[in-house]
Amino acid sequence: MTPTIPGFDYHRVPVADGVSLNTAIAGSGTPIILLHGFPQTHLMWRHVAADLASDHTVICPDLRGYGASDKPADGYSKRTMAADIVALAHALGHDRFALAGHDRGALVAFRAGLDHPSTITYLACLDVLPTLDMWDAMHGVTAAVGFHLYLMAQPPGLPEQLITAAPDAFFGHFLDLWANDQSAIPPDIRTAYLDACRNAIPSIVADYRASAGIDLEHDQTDRDAGNQLDMPVTVLQQDWGAALGFNAKSLWQAWTKNLHHETVPYGHYMAEEAPAEITKTLRNLLTR
Repeated sequence: MTPTIPGFDYHRVPVADGVSLNTAIAGSGTPIILLHGFPQTHLMWRHVAADLASDHTVICPDLRGYGASDKPADGYSKRTMAADIVALAHALGHDRFALAGHDRGALVAFRAGLDHPSTITYLACLDVLPTLDMWDAMHGVTAAVGFHLYLMAQPPGLPEQLITAAPDAFFGHFLDLWANDQSAIPPDIRTAYLDACRNAIPSIVADYRASAGIDLEHDQTDRDAGNQLDMPVTVLQQDWGAALGFNAKSLWQAWTKNLHHETVPYGHYMAEEAPAEITKTLRNLLTR
């Protein structure tokens, strides 16, 4: 049986034609939506969500193409996925909401902030660079750590075939490599992640492929227009810049008007490895 977040109610919420999102909801008060990363599901927020639900309405969906949400053949631009999240909030009665995302979810959150500035009240992005900056930062042999980005950027066919041949090895590689504390992802959660990914290979690849195409176009258009995030923004990151040769804070400053940026000692799965610290950071953001 797939684990759930204790105390949360689960709903399938229609957000677009033929697309409903599996969504966990609890609490009351001002709303915050939490978006998961790769290769995870909404379960990555289980500790943070339970804490925040004491005084907020907390909404944790599986993104389009992930977990138990619908997996259409296309529609994986971050613009489309961000529109899903705005539609989800509206369906639940929220015209404005705070938004926090990790990894792939942070890219969706970033796009939501640019496309829907009057809707997103606060924005948090965990351990990611905007797509345009991410590709610029990847160069030389040190970029081998991001081999999956290049694999899934290839035309349809080969990436799906290769990953399908050994899905647990592929997705499990990232669960092992990117965690500083392996115990933060216990066996039942790890199994749930691997099961979910195994059943979503085409849509996961489509999500990544979009970030080598249409997402870049959208970011470049905003960059050329000088568009920035208007709401208070918090960014937490590992020190990837030390290895890859970039200044993460300065890259984010180009996109934001009100930025709080921290380099943190936690592993990539920081909401699971350091939930108390992440919850404190989000609470601080919500009072800025």
